[in-house]
Amino acid sequence: MSAAKGWTVQGLIDERMEIHVYCYNPQCHHNQPLDLGKLKAKLGPKAPAMADDLIPKLKCAKCSGKRVGLTYTPDTAPPAYRARS
Repeated sequence: MSAAKGWTVQGLIDERMEIHVYCYNPQCHHNQPLDLGKLKAKLGPKAPAMADDLIPKLKCAKCSGKRVGLTYTPDTAPPAYRARS
């Protein structure tokens, strides 16, 4: 990630980040993970992936509402242990 420009789609994939999209519609509240592979195929690997960049392109998969938010989650898996040689 470049500090000056923010995340790119490929940067999120490389860092094993996850993005969850959630709907602000009080009758819906649907949420689901965003498929970064599909996003990369659609927008390209260098596409900006900050919330301000992505939210205008998204809508709720359940109610089609445009009032959505994003939660970015880092990879929390423990590092792999190396076998002793």
